[in-house]
Amino acid sequence: MTPKIAIRGLTKSFGEKRVLSGLDLDVAPGESVAVIGQSGTGKSVMLKCILGLLAPDGGSIRVDGEEVVGLGPRDLQRVRATFGMLFQGSALFDSLPVWRNVTFGLTQGRLREAAAMRARAAQLLEKVGLGAQVLDLKPAELSGGMQKRVALARAIAPGPDILFFDEPTTGLDPIRAHVIDNLITSLVQDLGTTALTITHDLASARRIAHRVAMLHDGQIVWQGPREALDCSGHPVVEQFVEGRAEGPIR
Repeated sequence: MTPKIAIRGLTKSFGEKRVLSGLDLDVAPGESVAVIGQSGTGKSVMLKCILGLLAPDGGSIRVDGEEVVGLGPRDLQRVRATFGMLFQGSALFDSLPVWRNVTFGLTQGRLREAAAMRARAAQLLEKVGLGAQVLDLKPAELSGGMQKRVALARAIAPGPDILFFDEPTTGLDPIRAHVIDNLITSLVQDLGTTALTITHDLASARRIAHRVAMLHDGQIVWQGPREALDCSGHPVVEQFVEGRAEGPIR
């Protein structure tokens, strides 16, 4: 079976700082994978390379078997059209009401087919547990958890083949984080999409991922089913899971 995402030998440096140094990772169709690791280990850099927001220095990234490294703007936009993205800070547009935020990717931000788009937004918001009463509110009028739900609705609006989640529970209390994780899990199952999440939240990774991969020193040093996190036998994973100050992670 061709992986939905296949990364081989991915490298990226910023000046003298090597961030990714030969990263390999596969994500199978319909699989939910969480990449864990300390802040600053390159998880976001990896994600930006997949999305085409950063150009890697070397290596290969294939989506559905198609090489995306080096694609021109038009082809890259075509590939991106199959993606849905939940950004770390939700990244909602403050000046737009909720319904226009949700349908932004469908309209490219233009105010067109307003009635149909508003109705579509209401359907999507219902999927993430929000009612029509929030349609005309501005993001600033919503709690952090509600903003995440609106961002989730926007991410699934185009019917993406692949969903990317960037630290989906950052800034949320444990209860709201659990709610968002449950929503992500149910959406991935209901839509049958492939999901790749980057997070340092182990509780979140355990809830949403079929498989977990540990990023350390620019490489995936361990990967396995989420149930194996506590018995990985890998010193880096053990230190991270146990939260110890002493160990190979500096």
